[in-house]
Amino acid sequence: MNFFIRAVFLSILCSVITSASTFINYNENNLTKIFIDDMIATEKFSKEELQDLFCKVELQKRSLRFYAIPKKVKKKPHLNAKKKKKYKRNYGSWSRYEKKLLTKKRVQKGIEFMQKHKNTLIRAYKEYGIPPEYITAIIGIESYYGAYTGKYRVFDTLCTLAFEKNRRNKFFTKELKEFLKMAKREELNPREVKGSYAGAIGLGQFMPSNFEKLGVDFDGDGKVRICEPEDAIGSIANYFKKSGWKRYIPVATRVSYEGKRFRKHKTGYIHKYSRKHLKGIYPKDKSFHYNDKVRLIKLERKKYDELWYGTHNFYVITRYNHSSYYAMAVHQLAQKIKRGVKNHHEYLSKK
Repeated sequence: MNFFIRAVFLSILCSVITSASTFINYNENNLTKIFIDDMIATEKFSKEELQDLFCKVELQKRSLRFYAIPKKVKKKPHLNAKKKKKYKRNYGSWSRYEKKLLTKKRVQKGIEFMQKHKNTLIRAYKEYGIPPEYITAIIGIESYYGAYTGKYRVFDTLCTLAFEKNRRNKFFTKELKEFLKMAKREELNPREVKGSYAGAIGLGQFMPSNFEKLGVDFDGDGKVRICEPEDAIGSIANYFKKSGWKRYIPVATRVSYEGKRFRKHKTGYIHKYSRKHLKGIYPKDKSFHYNDKVRLIKLERKKYDELWYGTHNFYVITRYNHSSYYAMAVHQLAQKIKRGVKNHHEYLSKK
């Protein structure tokens, strides 16, 4: 009797576990059929290998929720509707952002990463001209120095986002195509590669479309593996160089202005200004020498706004992630790491 009860319990438990995941045969999906025909015609894939891949895909519900199409809410008119309250701005967004990304622990691990991979970072600087602390900061923010590269199967994620209705279907269809090409080229099993809920891979969290044009075999083993530190370092350096990074110019500096809230000019990495037209705005660091156009970067704190000049290289960082806050976090993390590294000048040897 006890054996029977145990067997029934295990049967129920297994059914619950199985039902928690949803598996789909995408070979029956019209979009998949079009995709397969395109891969056969343009990329020399066989129908059998693709159908074998698409026959059992685990639906990635979290990814789908993130890219869901917003529902339109119809507003009903009301004769006695009260006047809307004035929007009260929730200041302090930068303080919350930096609290998450610029922790002492992340800085310390960045220092350790730079020391551990010193020779590779020096080689990347010599070849691409990207300061080691900025490469390290990118890896620190994107994957916590390789500790969190993602737990989701990239193939399942990209299939879900390519074939299930969401606001970025076209983008993820392209990424799925590039992922399968990359897996074939690099001799990887598509089902075994893991990444973020959006399909980003490795220490630098590259999307598949960046692999062929920006991935670098920096350890010389004939394969591009940005889950490995050497290839990740080389690939990020290459990304920055191709995005237009310039040697020997600064990234950003804090500036002074009158008042506590800055509203005089538009801010953000998109807007450029000649410094001579920015009256009353001056760098706090007198050693800041940069005469080209600058961006005004506003960091909102609870009681005041910090204002910074962002240079061309600040803009380059936003090519990695289109956010002024992201680029500033990379810059400030890089500077904190730099200050903590002994003999930092050895990383920038010109020999």
